[in-house]
Amino acid sequence: MQIATPYLMFLGDVPDRLAAKTAYGIVDWRPEWCVGQLRLPGCAADLGIPDLTIEEGIAKGARTLIVGVVNAGGVLPPHWVASIVQALEAGLDVASGLHTRLGSVPAIAEAASRHGRQLHDVRHSDQRFDTGKGTRRPGKRLLTVGTDCSVGKKYTVLALEKGMRARGLDADFRATGQTGVFISGRGVAIDAVVADFISGAVEWIAPAADPNHWDLIEGQGSLFHPSFAGVSLGLLHGAQADAFVVCHEPTRTTMRGVKHPLPSLQEVIDLTVRLGRLTNPDIRPTGIAVNTQALEEGEARALLDRLAAEHGLPATDPVRFGVEGLVDRLVSEFPA
Repeated sequence: MQIATPYLMFLGDVPDRLAAKTAYGIVDWRPEWCVGQLRLPGCAADLGIPDLTIEEGIAKGARTLIVGVVNAGGVLPPHWVASIVQALEAGLDVASGLHTRLGSVPAIAEAASRHGRQLHDVRHSDQRFDTGKGTRRPGKRLLTVGTDCSVGKKYTVLALEKGMRARGLDADFRATGQTGVFISGRGVAIDAVVADFISGAVEWIAPAADPNHWDLIEGQGSLFHPSFAGVSLGLLHGAQADAFVVCHEPTRTTMRGVKHPLPSLQEVIDLTVRLGRLTNPDIRPTGIAVNTQALEEGEARALLDRLAAEHGLPATDPVRFGVEGLVDRLVSEFPA
């Protein structure tokens, strides 16, 4: 899949920032690819880049309209179709990370065919996967796990990749969600893989490697989330994680989209170790990553200090305060 850049980011009329997390992730990690945003009336998200019409985006060099949103079920709202058709008619390709295939919408399929434009469904892969085997393979692997979905698992491994490479370590980000695939240009949207093949897909994403190579695997969902725990467990088993970092958002009281309370960090650590030992008996926690965006700096630092003391692990906000402590722990726990 070769998606033409630059991008015009389409946000539709999403109700909040989290619903546009795909677009935010692309802008945060590939800002040079994003010429502007296209928003419909009532949109509550703002990427902080220019608001453009389709014609203005093309004038600035845009080649692909990115449907940069997520929602329950990954559906494409019918009232967005007209904007997508307009983009195709104006000469843009369209890429989406939703479960709904762009080509399954007759008006979109017809417009793409008539104007010779490309439709990219990043969440869908033509790759065939085996079932997971759980056989130990060389190389080192780190997985991010969460107290909930949308707590910073992708940002943590991207920040770790950057920090580890700066220290001379051999490390690669491995994408398991549509945003990560847009950012890295490779990977698999794991929540679109048939359940029997989830762990096998992760074995394919992070195959046998040099003993000193780190695959940094993007986590999904949470083992405690009633909607997504199945995906999270398949990821854990396929990753055969040597190390894991627990990701957390401290202001939530219930898990996103459901009424279940958030688990404690210790509950996540204990269950991850217990279940992860099926495919890697040596799995261990090596850090805590907290999204402190909603906290003042002093409050954030005090929380991180408290969590580090409680759990005996380095704790940081990877975006706000960096990942030096997390990298130090990996180097000491896994010497080359």
